Amino acid sequence: MNANTPTLELACDLISRQSVTPEDAGCQALMIERLERIGFTVHRLRFGEVDNFWAVRGDSGPLLAFAGHTDVVPTGPAEHWQYPPFEPCIVDGMLCGRGAADMKGSLASMVVACEEFIAQHPEHHGRIGFLITSDEEGPADNGTVKVVQWLEDNGEKMDWCIVGEPSSTDKLGDVIKNGRRGSLGAELSVKGVQGHVAYPHLAENPIHTLAPALAELASTEWDKGNDFFPATSFQVSNLNAGTGATNVIPGEAHVIFNFRFSTEVTETELRERTEEILNRHGLNYEVNWKLSGQPFLTAEGSLVDAVVQAVENTTGYKPQLLTTGGTSDGRFIAPTGAQVVELGPRNATIHKVDERISAADLELLTQTYRRTLELLLT
Repeated sequence: MNANTPTLELACDLISRQSVTPEDAGCQALMIERLERIGFTVHRLRFGEVDNFWAVRGDSGPLLAFAGHTDVVPTGPAEHWQYPPFEPCIVDGMLCGRGAADMKGSLASMVVACEEFIAQHPEHHGRIGFLITSDEEGPADNGTVKVVQWLEDNGEKMDWCIVGEPSSTDKLGDVIKNGRRGSLGAELSVKGVQGHVAYPHLAENPIHTLAPALAELASTEWDKGNDFFPATSFQVSNLNAGTGATNVIPGEAHVIFNFRFSTEVTETELRERTEEILNRHGLNYEVNWKLSGQPFLTAEGSLVDAVVQAVENTTGYKPQLLTTGGTSDGRFIAPTGAQVVELGPRNATIHKVDERISAADLELLTQTYRRTLELLLT
């Protein structure tokens, strides 16, 4: 391992800690030590079994916060990895290890960017914050959403927030996520009457009654999207029924599905239209809905302009503004009124075996975060 820069050294220290969600494994303590050293006041916030912290530097003026998570997804079988997942190494210019991209590399860049910025601008304008959780890859019940509520209860408001999710596609900074689609999931149970396949008149097959409704749901145009969001998507992720026997008509069928939705439609509209289709097909059903996040969009303005300029200054090219991909903790922050963007390394290997990112990209990311601080707080 050749971690000969502050960012790479800190990234390797973080990756070496086995912080599989919701465990933090000491990552936050490492970050807190560095932040307190440069004048941050830190509030450790534990909710349930989840460690979080809020750190802030400065007394007045607009607040630019960095948000991220120290938890990582499980590695899968460690023997499938070319290198041990929690023993970070740099091979052919690539930093390898679980969390390198998602998102311990970003955390290291954020901390080092602040260290360098504060060394140059100790009396900077405004305030700098850190919102860090270890519950992003899991249920996300006791992480950012709870910290945001704590901030609201204590009268703290973020003006701008950069989430360090791996937003880049082909090269560092080519994509900035300035919004995300909403996510609405459902578990649907359709009841029938179990019976023998040879006597279908004495039974009611819930698969047969469900199929036409499911086909209509899959073919429905929910909206056309807009300039920032693709059209809303309906996808079935699980479908099961049956007893395991070939000669038994099942008594119940179960479906799990999800909407990724744009700002052109509301959660309520999706629920009502779905249930209207189910009712029209005469299904005997129960449906349990779960809203994981509302769609949000940060239009071009002070934060977007600063981050775009910072990317251009450090890389020489202009990034795209996109809202594609899954959800992020930005969904909990945007409703507070904060401008929110996501900027991080390439996402090609996130959650995969042999997760890795370019070590040079981490240095560029540090420079980009530092340049954003300069543009907004000097």
